[in-house]
Amino acid sequence: MSNGSFFPEPGRRGGTLAIVLVTLIPACFVGWLLWTSLGGSKEDGAGGTSGPTTSSTFSPPPPSSGASVPSSPPASAGESGKPGEPSGKPGEPGEPGKPLKGKVVVIDPGHNPHNRDHPTQITRLVDIGTEKKECDTTGTATNSGYPEASFTLDVARRARTLLEARGATVRFTQDGDRPYGPCVDERAEIGNKAHADAVVSVHADGAAAGERGFHVILPKSVRGGGADTSAITAPSRQLGERLRGEFAKATGSAPAQYIGDGSGLDVRGDLGGLNLSTVPKVFIECGNMRDSQDASELTDTAWRERAARGIAQGITDFLNE
Repeated sequence: MSNGSFFPEPGRRGGTLAIVLVTLIPACFVGWLLWTSLGGSKEDGAGGTSGPTTSSTFSPPPPSSGASVPSSPPASAGESGKPGEPSGKPGEPGEPGKPLKGKVVVIDPGHNPHNRDHPTQITRLVDIGTEKKECDTTGTATNSGYPEASFTLDVARRARTLLEARGATVRFTQDGDRPYGPCVDERAEIGNKAHADAVVSVHADGAAAGERGFHVILPKSVRGGGADTSAITAPSRQLGERLRGEFAKATGSAPAQYIGDGSGLDVRGDLGGLNLSTVPKVFIECGNMRDSQDASELTDTAWRERAARGIAQGITDFLNE
């Protein structure tokens, strides 16, 4: 107002109140509009006011109480996380690539490279239960002079590598580390004492030239002296049949026609290594060293590797039945 004039007191209070109300009401209204546009009440469902819609990737925050929520740790590689399923941890049943874990296999490399240097020791007679026979022999050889004892050691070592990679415990009757032998009775005893799940004696035949192929020798049911094969003839046949099939598949060789009626299986009761065995055991004659075509295979490194694979797979099939 001009000249410093004032309204009377009652009028002054009324005018001031009107001015304040005019200023506050629009501001409150604008504030209310902003509040509701931002989501209204945070108590979804409590007051009937719905909150903002969350996306499918939204992760809720921890509870307001501050207590942490335990979460399951992620399964490690190779673990299924399901009860009753193999964990895949090394050393546990079901470990991938270890189908023979816990199994004991004895491989008997026929003869010994040093037998020829100990004729007196290897020709002494030992009891095989049904009769007496020589402790051991030198084995045969190809016409070019490649010894059976060298062949059997090479194939046996290759098979050992394959079987151990599958988890088996593999033991040898000899590894070229003995002066001679062991004798046939001791060879059987090594497998017995090891409580072997399977024993395979590796050999190569010395038949007449022109005779070709491989065959597996099974134990005959014999009882006499220290021999009793009645408990092992059936499982030994199963082992022999698996060995025959896998050996033929791996090498491409056919069963010998000159023995066992071409079946690839021959049953004998005159071998101490079989007669005295108390665990499943067979011999395999991988081919005829005196035949030039068979000899060309037996002396070939790649073929011997295939032979070892056939032997290892035959044993694996038998032990996984």
